[in-house]
Amino acid sequence: MRTTRASDTRSDSDDRRTLIDRVAFDKTATASDEILRLFGRFIGAGYICYLLLLAPAIAEATAMSASWWTPLAAVATFGSGLLLGASTFHADTRWVKRAASANAILYVVVILLWWPAWNGEHVTDFTLWISNFPGVASLAAAAAWRPAAAVVHLFLAATLAQLTNHIIRTSPTTHLLVPDLAFAFAWTFCAVFVAAAVMALRTGRVLDATIATTHAAAAGAAAAEAKSVERERFDALIHDTVMSTLLAASRNDADPSVIAQARRTVERLDELRSGTDHETILDFDGILAQLRSAASEVDESVAFETAISSGSDPSGYAPDSIRAIAGAMAEALRNSVKHAGSSARRSVTVTATTTRLEVVVEDDGVGFDPSSVETHRLGITVSIRGRMCQLDGGSATIRSSPGRGTSVTLTLSLPAAVMA
Repeated sequence: MRTTRASDTRSDSDDRRTLIDRVAFDKTATASDEILRLFGRFIGAGYICYLLLLAPAIAEATAMSASWWTPLAAVATFGSGLLLGASTFHADTRWVKRAASANAILYVVVILLWWPAWNGEHVTDFTLWISNFPGVASLAAAAAWRPAAAVVHLFLAATLAQLTNHIIRTSPTTHLLVPDLAFAFAWTFCAVFVAAAVMALRTGRVLDATIATTHAAAAGAAAAEAKSVERERFDALIHDTVMSTLLAASRNDADPSVIAQARRTVERLDELRSGTDHETILDFDGILAQLRSAASEVDESVAFETAISSGSDPSGYAPDSIRAIAGAMAEALRNSVKHAGSSARRSVTVTATTTRLEVVVEDDGVGFDPSSVETHRLGITVSIRGRMCQLDGGSATIRSSPGRGTSVTLTLSLPAAVMA
């Protein structure tokens, strides 16, 4: 039967929240968004420059059209261009695309409206002011639309601009229309710049996709690592408490200490199943009480000694870290009870400062050769060394030799940054 632990559910939920937060971040601060903002400001600056340069030509063209066309054309083209530049300072880049789309459409609409507004007068070597920057509007189209639509817009805007100029001239030279169109496509802000805008925005989207893939892979790796750590914790709990309790119960009928140990084991399994986590800040008395309790559950006769440096601050020690050290200490004592011999005496010495907690478990038993311990044995590999290595600054050192007893030193060193 497979048991689903609440901690697994919390881990999966946390992973999903992490991915959701990452997606939200990508929507507000992506590379393509930044590139889009830069192009929007570039286009807005271009419209300001053209407005200043073409002001005399705009005033001159008013004599050739209805009175409504010039104000409408100036507000529609330059106003929407300036609005595009201003929209880049909004947090939501969708407004940039909306303003860019409006500018691209309005440019074509304004040129088409010239025809009903034109009074029919012909002028030699005339150039309608709005025909000087079809590529700026097409650059806005590239920022708002797909590349194919932006190219169509460039072709349509440049063609309408050149046709308008040719028709208005006193002696239109239709055979020069094709060269003029080719020149218009290659003019500043036209084909080259539209193509550059398309490629830059595409590069930004590719970069965003790459970053999102990398983040998803990292999140997956972190989730897998978290599940692995949780699995090791569960394995250690089974070995340290369940198996040892069952073994003790099989050897000591009706022993009160075994009953207490079994009760504590059931409580810890309930905590693991329900996900109950009592995260409280411990003082040194609480830390020592937890260590002493874990030691006495294994061996009531163990000698327990403490040395606390005066003025030390225990606030840097997390409850999870203390539980891990207590579990590793209990496993070391449990191994001693099983293997050190019936006459062996055991002791636990706890030394603590603000940044270092050391627990030494010693016995004067038969000892063993640590290098001869098989790798599949969980007691030392998982419940002692593995458990301590999972802690930042945690380590476990085992010293023993045949006939000379065993010493297990558990150390937790806190970095200075934790206490800063």
